[in-house]
Amino acid sequence: MRAILESYDSELTPSEHSPQLSRRMHEAEEMVQKVHAHNAEIEAQLSQALEEVGTQKQRADMLEVELKSLKSQACTAAQSTFITTEEVNALRLKIEELEVERGRLEEENKTLEMKLEKLTLQGDYDHSKTKVLHFSMNPASLAKQQRKEEQHQLQEECERLRELVRVLEGGGSIPGNLEMVGSLQSPQEIAELKKQVESAELKNQRLKEVFQTKIQEFRKVCYTLTGYQIDITTENQYRLTSIYAEHQGDCLLFKASSSSGGKMQLLETEFSLTIRELIDLHLLHQDSIPAFLSAVTLELFSRQTCA
Repeated sequence: MRAILESYDSELTPSEHSPQLSRRMHEAEEMVQKVHAHNAEIEAQLSQALEEVGTQKQRADMLEVELKSLKSQACTAAQSTFITTEEVNALRLKIEELEVERGRLEEENKTLEMKLEKLTLQGDYDHSKTKVLHFSMNPASLAKQQRKEEQHQLQEECERLRELVRVLEGGGSIPGNLEMVGSLQSPQEIAELKKQVESAELKNQRLKEVFQTKIQEFRKVCYTLTGYQIDITTENQYRLTSIYAEHQGDCLLFKASSSSGGKMQLLETEFSLTIRELIDLHLLHQDSIPAFLSAVTLELFSRQTCA
């Protein structure tokens, strides 16, 4: 380019050379000014970029500090979450143990309630809540005792009179134990004694009839109230026939372990074989004869109702 410019300048005359140089100088100065302006603009952009870089660096430092703070908070939260999870697991185990304990206590409570109900049916009571008072001179006890004594005296007197009558009718001698009675030798006294004997026997017969009537009345009341007719088949053995029995032979046999009847045992019959479920539930599992008899009554009643 310099050679081209020199060749171009060599063609010019001296008069023409100065204006050309001046123009070129002026163009060069303008170019230099543009370069300076461009440099100033670039420097301004550079300073602005440096300021922006500084600002971004400060912001990056702040973000890094915040990131560290967030990391520390996240670690703390993770530790807290880990502790909370352990506490929750411990509480769950504790709740499961308490549930098992609650189930066991409920079973024990049911067992105790069944025992209490059984004792209540047997006539037992809570000694801490119920107080039984007994009269030292109970009129009922005195009347029973007096009646027993009178009955015993009457029986002894009747036996002595019977013996005396047999001896007198046979014409034999009066035994020593009947001398006081035998001192009455007159026929009128003997007739009076016979009347007393007959009166005593009549009284005993009437008492037997009254007892028999009361027993029949009591059996009818039991049959009406409980729905079972109770008969004594042999010693310590009882036959129960329900009012709702489908057949005449449908009955239940119970045998008492002693004469007091404290413990009863169900004997096998044809009818008992048809109610095995009720026997397993109420006798074997619940150990309650009243509940078993009630269940049998309801079962037979439902059969007649459905029929």
